[in-house]
Amino acid sequence: MSDNPMRIQSVEGIAARTVVARLLPGTDVLPGIEECCRKHGIKQGVVSCSVGAFKQATFVIPVPQEGAKIGIVYGEPVVLTGPIEFLGGQGIICQSEEDKYLIHFHGSACDKDLRVWGGHFTNGNIVLATLDLVIQEIGGVNMMRRFDEETGFVQFSPEPLEV
Repeated sequence: MSDNPMRIQSVEGIAARTVVARLLPGTDVLPGIEECCRKHGIKQGVVSCSVGAFKQATFVIPVPQEGAKIGIVYGEPVVLTGPIEFLGGQGIICQSEEDKYLIHFHGSACDKDLRVWGGHFTNGNIVLATLDLVIQEIGGVNMMRRFDEETGFVQFSPEPLEV
């Protein structure tokens, strides 16, 4: 048995609609996912599947930093020039307190030299051929991202639906 306490934040929701989409060449991935959600009226959900090819991939990874609340910060963006094979990604589609989309998206990609990279994808991932994706809407909960004092980062915050 571990000495570490179990600490969780959870809310029960329901799987609602599923949207299947393709982002076309030249589209930046995160704004493209946001536009797809906006088109179909999805405010919160998950990107359960995404694969494709990029002209460029941009992501960040945590790096150690002494004095940071939990000992890390996100480093400078890593930018890979293509062609990049996007091996797969998944994410959580949330809202900010100002009702803006905040998409937390992670994935892995392979460059032309067969090196595999991965991390927290940001803006700057430009579709080369396609990005095929499946978005699952989640209902019955508020899926928010809020600043977390303990970590010093904006974090996922599943909360009960206010009635």
